[in-house]
Amino acid sequence: MDETVLDARGLICPLPVLKAQKRLRAMSAGERLRIDVTDPKAPEDLRLLCDERGYRLLGRREADGVVSVSIEKT
Repeated sequence: MDETVLDARGLICPLPVLKAQKRLRAMSAGERLRIDVTDPKAPEDLRLLCDERGYRLLGRREADGVVSVSIEKT
């Protein structure tokens, strides 16, 4: 399934979460968003966003200092 990509590299919290939240609001149920972050706090904050909003956290992976978090809007 295709993912929309949000490049939040170089941004510090809360900006990655706020930008992800704004993008997810505009998406339809079932669509996926991948957020690429470099802030070490952002992956946990994105997990909390999923818990609070009921989004599905699909996973995370890290490569070369960039963490990619995948979320599905429910």
